[in-house]
Formats: sequence, structure tokens, C-alpha cells
Amino acid sequence: MSITLYNTLARKKEELVPIEKGKVGMYVCGVTVYDVCHIGHARSSAAFDTIRNYLEYKGYDVTFVKNFTDIDDKIINRANEEGVDYKAISEKYIEEYYKDMRALNIRDADVEPRATQFIDKMIEMVSGLIEKGFAYEIDGSVYFEVEKFRGYGKLSGKNLDELQAGARVAVDEEKRNPLDFALWKKSKENEPAWDSPWGKGRPGWHIECSVMGMNILGETFDIHGGGKDLIFPHHENEIAQSESFSGKPFVKYWMHNGFVNIDEEKMSKSLGNFFTIRDILKSYPAEALRLFLLSTHYRNPINFSEENIKNACASLDRIYTTLGMLRDKGVNIEAQKERLDSVKGKGKRDASSFMKSFEEAMDDDFNTALAIGRLFEYVKEINKSASSLDATKSNNRGKLANSCAEILMAGKILGILSHTPDEWFKKARTTQQLDTLSEEEIEELIAKRSEARQQKNWAEADRIRDELKSKGIILEDGPQGTTWKKA
Repeated sequence: MSITLYNTLARKKEELVPIEKGKVGMYVCGVTVYDVCHIGHARSSAAFDTIRNYLEYKGYDVTFVKNFTDIDDKIINRANEEGVDYKAISEKYIEEYYKDMRALNIRDADVEPRATQFIDKMIEMVSGLIEKGFAYEIDGSVYFEVEKFRGYGKLSGKNLDELQAGARVAVDEEKRNPLDFALWKKSKENEPAWDSPWGKGRPGWHIECSVMGMNILGETFDIHGGGKDLIFPHHENEIAQSESFSGKPFVKYWMHNGFVNIDEEKMSKSLGNFFTIRDILKSYPAEALRLFLLSTHYRNPINFSEENIKNACASLDRIYTTLGMLRDKGVNIEAQKERLDSVKGKGKRDASSFMKSFEEAMDDDFNTALAIGRLFEYVKEINKSASSLDATKSNNRGKLANSCAEILMAGKILGILSHTPDEWFKKARTTQQLDTLSEEEIEELIAKRSEARQQKNWAEADRIRDELKSKGIILEDGPQGTTWKKA
């Protein structure tokens, strides 16, 4: 089955037919590096990272580009507040970005350009737009003349006349039209600046992504992604300036992820419900946050709440418990993981019924919510069937190993299940501090309980189990000994 995706530009689902057969060029708007990432950044990153994983699984050669906006008013303001150079701010928060993304198992992009690396190319594009009659210079700043581009509003669906009626111009701007947007900004005193034909200045925000995308992926490329908040004006303006400059369609498919709400309210600093990624990871495992972010279709809004993130933790508990059961029946989980070193080209026509159903969900506009549901159905089936299988028989061992491999394959596409069951329950799952017991104390009590059981002191063994349970620690006895997890 071919992949279909929702194209914001067409306002409908379309079959993915790349410009070059077997290859996908994909650009996703990255962060402005002046602060640590929040949960909205996590949502976009997890969505497009998973989309990239799945495209590779289906055999596409993906070139994934994600930029850093490393020059911007917010960066300059933060630098002024801290009394440092703007570069110190951008470098600091690029490093912080990587910490957050790697915690969430977000892979680095293939190309990660910084805006300041492309200033010369931006100047070339601005000059070209002036020469073609789409832009004009006023007192050292250059603006794109929106009325000159006939297709303005085609991505957002906004009407140019209505936009003009509601537009306002700042008192210090002398634009011909309030909707005209800056391609090049004249530098203010003590601001970072670059030499240009119009004097010292710096690029406007919109020109950055156009130049980086076109120079890395070509004047027309396959997919451009980002949050819904970027549709207008950022992506609308990218289309206008790019197509005016090249005379070609800029992007074939536009994809946008939905917003994150907090307890049914829009996230905002003013409401006091603003969460950074690291705020959440102080209390919950990173895999649980990632699973939560993928549990709703990427285009729909998602509601963050403690109940929802706890549900994601419990869901992962179920999968890791099943993996632990398969391990206890003799499946070498690490060996199965080694088979998945590369997901590229793994999508096959002879896939199992589970993988076919998983692919069916993902082929339909990357519906991770449905795919996750099918993963849990499969885990439930395995729990029922594996309990009655005699693992000493070679054909049964093969079935169990294949089941394990398929769970791990789905997990790799979704960016979860990177731990062993023991790592999950003893380390990752216990991100929250254990009430009054350290990990060493828990292991010590388990050892005492084992000794009591060997001496057939069942009352003492039960007492230790109950004590641990009262502190939120659940024991599970298996062929290879006793394991524990947080309730």
C-alpha cells in the first residue's frame, strides 16, 4: 500500500509521490535558540522524527533537514539581558536542544544548518527579488511586496483583501503595504550586523528557511513541516518569496502538527501552565513522554495532563512486561535488537498480519495513534498465546523470537522500547524518586525475601513483599529470579 499524507496546501490527503523516485527531501522548521525547549517543541520533533523513521522503514532514502535560527530579536534580547554576545546564547541553547532531543530519542537531522551560515545566500536571494520587481528597499531595510505575488494566501486560505483591512503598521515602518514583510532588516545600534548592498543589517526570519531549504534540497523539494502556528505568516511568506525568486513550486507537500494543550487549556506562560521538556522529565520517563506525544494523530491537538502521562507509563509497563516474559522463555532480546540496526527497507509485502496492520495505520497519513493501538492489541495476543507455548520446542522459540522482533520493530519506528525490561523497571521507569527506598535498599529487601523463601519462612517473605508494595514497589517472581517495578 502506498503512503498518503495530508497536504495543507491541497487541503486533502494525497499519495506520496516523491520528485525523485525512492528519495524524499524533507525540511522541518527548527527552534530559535534563546531558551530550553518546551513540550510544543517535543511534539513537533517526535512527530517528524517518527515520520522520517517510517519513510526509511518503507525503503525511502530520506534527506532530513532541520535548521537552527541562531539570529533573532529574542536571541539578541537574551544576550543583552545576560551581557554576553549573541553567539554565546545561541551556542548554549543549541547544546541544551541536543540534550532534550537525545533524551527523547530524537535522531539528529541529516543536515542541521544555522541561519548565520547562509547570510551570503540570503543577500543573493534578496537582491534577486529586488531585480525581479518583488521587493523594495527603504532606508536600509528590504521588504517583499505581497501584492506582487498572485498566489499569496494559498497555503493558509487567507484572503488578501481581508488581511489588508485588518493589518496594522508599526510607527517606525514605512512599508508600501502593511502586509509587506521584511527580507532584510537595517541594523540598530549595538546589534549583530552583516554588510549588504543596502548597508549593515541582518536577514528577516522568513528568508532564512527559504534559503536553507532551497540550497540544501533544491528549488522544489518534497516535504516541508512544522507546527500549525507556522502556516501563517511564516510558511505563507516562504512560499511567496521562494516561488517569486525561482519561478517554480517551492514545496510539493506541506505538513503541520497540532498544538499541545495543558489540562484542556492552551499552553502559555501567562496562564502559568508552561512546561519545558526537562520539567516533565524530572517526574516521568522520556519514553513515556514520547509515547504520549504519539498517542494522538499528529495533526490533532493533544492534551497534556498527569493522568495522560501516567497512562503512557502504564502502557509501556505492559509492553516491557511482555518483553520480559519473552526473555524468560528464552528469547534473546539483545540479539533481536541487533537485527534492527537499520530500519531502512524493512517494509515487506510478506509482513506478518500485525506488521501489515501497523503499516496500514502508518500508511494513512502516519496515524501513530492507530498504529500504537494495534501494537497493544498484538501485545495482548502474545500474552495469551505465549503462556501456553512450550518454549523448549524450536518452532515455538522461533515464533516467540519473531513476536519479539516485531514488537521491537514497531518500537524502533515509534522511537520507544530502547531499554531492556530490567532497565525500564529499575531505572527509566523510576524517574520519580522512590518514596523512602533507594534502589540498593530495594535489592537488599528482595535478597532477604529470597533467603526467607529458601528457609520456607513464608510469613517473612510475605511481610517483605507487602512492605515493598506499600511503598509502590511490585515484585514479580520468574524462572530467572525476582524482578521489581514501580506501581
